Amino acid sequence: MNTGVKITAYAAALAATFGAAYGVGTGVGPVEEPKKAGHGEHAAAPAPSKSAATDGHAGHGTDAATDKTGVAAELPGGLQVSEGGYTLAMETPVPAAGKSVLRFSIKDATGRKVTAFTTEHGKELHFIVASRDLDTFRHLHPVKAADGTWSVTADLPAAGGYKAFADFKPAAPGAQGITLGVDLSVPGAYTPKPLPAVAPTSTVDGYQVRLGGTLNPGKAGELRLTVTKAGKPVTDLEPYLGAYGHLVALRDGDLAYLHVHPNEGGPGPDVSFTATAPSAGTYRLFLDFQHEGKVRTAAFTVTTGGAPAAGKAPVPAAGEATHDAGGHAHG
Repeated sequence: MNTGVKITAYAAALAATFGAAYGVGTGVGPVEEPKKAGHGEHAAAPAPSKSAATDGHAGHGTDAATDKTGVAAELPGGLQVSEGGYTLAMETPVPAAGKSVLRFSIKDATGRKVTAFTTEHGKELHFIVASRDLDTFRHLHPVKAADGTWSVTADLPAAGGYKAFADFKPAAPGAQGITLGVDLSVPGAYTPKPLPAVAPTSTVDGYQVRLGGTLNPGKAGELRLTVTKAGKPVTDLEPYLGAYGHLVALRDGDLAYLHVHPNEGGPGPDVSFTATAPSAGTYRLFLDFQHEGKVRTAAFTVTTGGAPAAGKAPVPAAGEATHDAGGHAHG
């Protein structure tokens, strides 16, 4: 499914649709736009009018906060372990470093495990694990048992704090898409890593991904990611979970979660998203794309209200330059 999805992170005062190495600063000002390839290029479609309330990956529920104007505004996804009558119950909140099996369930308001979900983008539930310093990112595909218990093997390379996100839509009538978040603790000595510097390109497994466009708090803008390999545009990206690219954004500081999907277009070299930051600040973007049968993740650091870092060579975060199954597992 290549239909554009516009994600709304705040309602009312902020119309936020947007939703752990490399980055783009926006001002939020313009970032250098990638040059189009002579063939295989696709114009980005206008952002759809579909609201987050009708999207299975909206990452929003019914709970609301009040902004400084006194207007109720929805919280970004992933900030709460319980929302809209559903709770993310983690059975393995203290996994060991390295490969560990994570088990969890989604419980309803009565405490029963939920067993029926609506399939969204090829899966009943999308599971993300990220380290608190945004150096580690895992997009996992857990398996559900008959009793509603989910399990998946995750490679958590170091001790420290992590956060797990369950992105799903219950099959109950009238249910909306929800993203719940819960903290994980990996025991051991821990030294947090700084966020990678802002830079317009990310390199992974010989692929270079350039990020162009704008990121504005409270204002929609286009993010265009252009994939090349050995200096040539990649015009045969493969569908992954029904799309040519998946973008997850996590806000530095609280790991507010936003999951968006591409506008019309494909199969490359451009993958376009319409996005609005829920607030000014620094974000970490993770783009999943598939080519030649393998999923890879390109990561960027984005700071709203700034400009691209000049003259700094990108430095891959741990695991990005040699991306493997541990970096992006599949269920």
